[in-house]
Amino acid sequence: MDGREDSAPAQAAARLDQALDQVTHAAGAHVGGLYIQIPGALRMTTVTGVSQRLARPWSRVSLAAPVPVAEAARSQGPVWLPDQQELARRFPRTALAFPYAVAMYVVPLVAGGTSRGAVLLLWPGTGSARPSDHDLARVRTAAQRMAGLLKQAADQGHPVQPRHEPLAVQPPPARYQEPGAALTERLAEGLVALDLRGQITFLNTTAAELLGHDRSELLHREPWEVLPWLGDPAHENAYLSALFSRLPTGFSTRRPDGPQLSFRLYPDATGVTVRITPEDRRENGSEGRQPADEAPPGVPARAGTLFHLLHLASALTEATSVQEVWESLVEQMMPVLDTQGLALLIADEGRLRVLGSRGFPPGMDEYFDGTPLAAQTEGARTIATGVPGFHPTNTELVRAYPEHQHYRDMEAFAFLPLTLSSSTFGCWVLGYDRPRQFPPDERAELTTLTGMIAQALDRARLHDENARVARGLQDGLLPSSLPRVAGLEAAARYQPATHALDVGGDFYDLIDLGGGQVGAVIGDVQGHSVQAAALMGQIRTSMHTQARVGARPEEVLAHTNRMLMELSGRMFCSCLYAHIDLPGRRALLASAGHLPPILRHADHRTEALDLPPGLLLGIEEDVRFETVEVPLPPGAMLALYTDGLVERPGKDLGTSIDRLAETLTQAGSEPLDVLADRIVNRAKETVAAENNDDIALFLVSRTPAEGPG
Repeated sequence: MDGREDSAPAQAAARLDQALDQVTHAAGAHVGGLYIQIPGALRMTTVTGVSQRLARPWSRVSLAAPVPVAEAARSQGPVWLPDQQELARRFPRTALAFPYAVAMYVVPLVAGGTSRGAVLLLWPGTGSARPSDHDLARVRTAAQRMAGLLKQAADQGHPVQPRHEPLAVQPPPARYQEPGAALTERLAEGLVALDLRGQITFLNTTAAELLGHDRSELLHREPWEVLPWLGDPAHENAYLSALFSRLPTGFSTRRPDGPQLSFRLYPDATGVTVRITPEDRRENGSEGRQPADEAPPGVPARAGTLFHLLHLASALTEATSVQEVWESLVEQMMPVLDTQGLALLIADEGRLRVLGSRGFPPGMDEYFDGTPLAAQTEGARTIATGVPGFHPTNTELVRAYPEHQHYRDMEAFAFLPLTLSSSTFGCWVLGYDRPRQFPPDERAELTTLTGMIAQALDRARLHDENARVARGLQDGLLPSSLPRVAGLEAAARYQPATHALDVGGDFYDLIDLGGGQVGAVIGDVQGHSVQAAALMGQIRTSMHTQARVGARPEEVLAHTNRMLMELSGRMFCSCLYAHIDLPGRRALLASAGHLPPILRHADHRTEALDLPPGLLLGIEEDVRFETVEVPLPPGAMLALYTDGLVERPGKDLGTSIDRLAETLTQAGSEPLDVLADRIVNRAKETVAAENNDDIALFLVSRTPAEGPG
């Protein structure tokens, strides 16, 4: 690969960054985000208008999540939310985690019929700042261009990958100039300027005096980093509210060694100006009058750690597997907790087992994994007692466990028990590269978080175990291999639904009847359940029995229908049965409400066969089915499939079947196994996380060289 190829994705990414910045400002929005779609999720790669830190909680969104960005990508249509009320009505979980007065517009990036990402824009929640229809149309046009860039890069073999952390586009320069700031020294109140990252870029002498620090200690630092008493979630939320809504906000608090202070925040596109006054001065003078455009000081405490806990609670609610719980912890909480190491451990047959580990020095993962619970370690103690261990330094751990060298590899640790119903089944470990005090409020927050993780992990472990058992059942019911028949090639693929817990009822089969006669079956039992899979097994048995006694296709379906009515009476099934007569160079087909098979001729032309549709099996007891004969000379192929392969929300089914037929035509002489893999993999990419249906594909081809007949 040459240098130009290496730089192609970077060049495309830079053009996308520029396009996002341009459309954000052109449409009058104050915050913009660009998401790129990856398997099962959307990941933010660029943000403008806020810092990387503030964008991080929304940097990864599951495609199955009930949130605006995922909805736009799933539906391939824009999502317009003019106010917080509409957001709460349509997406209550998002409204809870994002309680700010904004208008929101999300436009999917769709090219070539495929969703490739989304653009999210925010406008201040004031009537005068709302976007016009012209602004929204401009956003849609820009989204089309951006989708085209993503498609072009992918078609050229250099797809744009999202960054691990979103790139924050630099804001426009501040309007004020440093020399003019001298005017603020004449005011009897403190003035502070914060940039979009929350760092102090300017403060006057009065502000430094009121905050109790020298200017040099505060400049280019986040206020709550230098002043712990400003780290209350309610105080940070005032800053977040001002930044996202572009409306003035405020709060009051007391300096630990000084006066009660009132903070008023005024935002614009470059940051936030903060006005600080002592409360007694406000009460005794004219400055006690609150301007009409200022928000009252009662700001809900949803920022800081609590702010991120809401996001984690949402992510853990959506997580269905242990892996998804672990990914939520790593992506949502490691940055928030400012921890360098994170490990999730459970007790398993008398030993510790690592479910996930990130950021610890080499060797520590191996140390955790497999350690006997009877050993003298802090993790084993935490699980045995159910009591958390907070270690501001590693001194106590090194002294208590001198034989374990790994406690020396990090400066501070927290071991937190995962407990349900008074039973501790594991713990999670936080490691820090510097001493950490773990004040009481942080210990309380970590304890709350631990309870959430324990519940989510318990659900996820049960889900994974049930899914493993259910998939094993279905694997046992599907044929382990297809019989080899001279003159015939076959390839079958089955892909379970992405998010369905229970097994599905999709099935296929190839029955060697001898003498060059073969039965090919595909079907789909209603629903996703163990009952559906069991019924699928009974249907396969019935068809085997009827086919081996020489029944014609319509008779096979009729008998199976009667059996289904007797066994179930409540479940139904679509099915297609093809009797392939190799010596006669023909196929006899009958359908019970199944999708049309595709016939590829020897010259690679394809057609979807227009069979009499027939009624689904299990609907009525006395149903007649019809058999259709089609030629099947050497080189011809039949493609049988279930609806999970071709059905897409909002897409025309006929168009999807035509695309499948076109793929079969273009495949030429490609080996059947390779072709089957390519078709199913492409289908998996297009449905991604929202797929709640199984995929089954069955290809049966006459070999070009003559077999029997």
